[in-house]
Amino acid sequence: MDNVLTPYAIWMIIVFVIGYVLITVEHITKVNKTSIALLMAIICWWLQFLNEGCTAETGVECFGQHMNKISQIVFFLIGALAIVELISAHQGFKVIANLIQMSSKKKMLWTVGFMAFFLSSVLDNLTTTIVLATLLRKLLPKSEERLLIGSGIVIAANAGGVWTPIGDVTTTMLWIGGQLTTPYMLRDLFLPSFACFIVAFLFISTMLKGNFEIHRTEEVNESAPLSGSIFFLGIGALILVPVFKMITGLPPFMGILFGFCVLWVITDLVHRSYEDREHLKASTALGRIDLSSTLFFLGILLCIDALDSAQLLDKLAIWLDDRVGDVTIVATLIGLASAVIDNVPLVAASMGMYDLTHHPVNSQFWQLVAYCAGTGGSILIIGSAAGVVFMGLEQVDFFWYLRRIAFPALIGYFAGIGVYLLWITYIINAI
Repeated sequence: MDNVLTPYAIWMIIVFVIGYVLITVEHITKVNKTSIALLMAIICWWLQFLNEGCTAETGVECFGQHMNKISQIVFFLIGALAIVELISAHQGFKVIANLIQMSSKKKMLWTVGFMAFFLSSVLDNLTTTIVLATLLRKLLPKSEERLLIGSGIVIAANAGGVWTPIGDVTTTMLWIGGQLTTPYMLRDLFLPSFACFIVAFLFISTMLKGNFEIHRTEEVNESAPLSGSIFFLGIGALILVPVFKMITGLPPFMGILFGFCVLWVITDLVHRSYEDREHLKASTALGRIDLSSTLFFLGILLCIDALDSAQLLDKLAIWLDDRVGDVTIVATLIGLASAVIDNVPLVAASMGMYDLTHHPVNSQFWQLVAYCAGTGGSILIIGSAAGVVFMGLEQVDFFWYLRRIAFPALIGYFAGIGVYLLWITYIINAI
């Protein structure tokens, strides 16, 4: 392959680097990262259309192929976010609020951690962090302890999102892209993710001592019609997406939209006779979903695909193979990089760098990429969507997180890698 970069390819790299610097310092510039991501995507694709060897016809065809793949992820996210909003409108998450009201600081940390770990596997890490961090704010006054427990939520949610296809947008990408399948994700990634969560929490728990008073609010205890039913129906709709794909053969986004439409019909029928229940209907929930995050993923994926079309990712893959080679080290470096750069572009880049002939479905490389990119983002607060959201909710100082949480998260990260290698080497290969 020709390793000489064209001027347009060099400009694409410059745009990408500048854009990512702006995205990582969003908390300083106060410029929303979604606008930067979309601008990056548009400029990079424009440069790719000007690139040597790319005609208007081939450019449009190539862009259409990438949009076909990306749109599936975007529609999947819209459906999942809409279901969560519908549950939230019915106060379905009050079930969770009632479970975390306790006085022991350590007990609350571990209770919230286990809930975040398992909830994120069926909701997603971003949604889980928003739900639990918001409930925590209702139960506890602003304090060091609340920030420590909230940071634990970020670590547990990121770890819990790794071992299912719907727990993290990056695992969803790898699942939809055909790099990973559900049975192997559950078998090979649960123990490493669990180890990451447990080891990090063992360190954080040493920082918490004694008890505190729980501040109950009326908002936590509000109830709404069909609260429990919508909660379980919504969670069921999310969990059954892989089953829907297996039975019908349709893409996962069709399964998530099917579940949302079932809830839409049910809520419309139940609430149609009550004028004061418009806020409980699915059409209203659609208006409350976080389209900014969805458009951010769209922009990032389009930008990465532009770099892929310019064969820049192929050149990077060759460089990594020549300089590093070992798949474990490459995946570990991707995870450490995700502490600074959002894991979505990193996973998208790895998908563009390596095809399934190089690393087959469910190979060690793809599993390590899923684990490392998902959990490495916890090391710094700006490294994951969950961390950025928690930072915004609690106004967490970057350097406070660096001093208090980065080390536990880093130790948990490497502990999970160690458990994965032991599991694959001594258990799976021995079977």
